Amino acid sequence: MRIIRLKEAIDSTGLARSTIYKYIGEGTFPKPVSLGDRCVGWVESEVHDWILARIEERDLAESASARPGRLSMAS
Repeated sequence: MRIIRLKEAIDSTGLARSTIYKYIGEGTFPKPVSLGDRCVGWVESEVHDWILARIEERDLAESASARPGRLSMAS
């Protein structure tokens, strides 16, 4: 298990610092782990899983919108 600091979380996700903390507040990003008085990090695998979940959401949304619609049959 590996702990990553904020810079690496930013680099991994492409998110801004403020967005990461906004998502934490909303409960949609992994919670940080306290490493000291003014030091936090994130479990690398949790951040990785969060990224994979975003990719899965994208793929599901794309496949849902790419499905051909049903044509209604006129009576």
